[in-house]
Amino acid sequence: MDKIIMKNLAFYGYHGALKEENILGQKFFIDIEVLLDLKKAGKSDVVEDTVNYAKIYDIVKDTVENKNFKLIEALAEYIAQRILNNFQRISEIVIQVRKPEAPVKGIYDYFGVEIRRRRNE
Repeated sequence: MDKIIMKNLAFYGYHGALKEENILGQKFFIDIEVLLDLKKAGKSDVVEDTVNYAKIYDIVKDTVENKNFKLIEALAEYIAQRILNNFQRISEIVIQVRKPEAPVKGIYDYFGVEIRRRRNE
């Protein structure tokens, strides 16, 4: 299966289980892979034969910046369902959400989740 890959999308959002996270906000980084057949688009060189990744970006941006979730698991799930509902060509999606400023005392790069969803699951 072919992929469209979107790496290290950065947004500022207000997601978290702690009240302070919902007030102060923080950075979130998101990676997305959408799996679909790209053969027709590769031959035709026409955007209508693929999935417009700019439109996927707009969905992710809108979700991260304008919705609120306590868990990054819920944020990832919501993004996955929105994308699958809007793009019928996509058969599978992988989303990684990274939270580099999680309120955990310690030294780390980030905390995150990765989910994989297939159409009709």
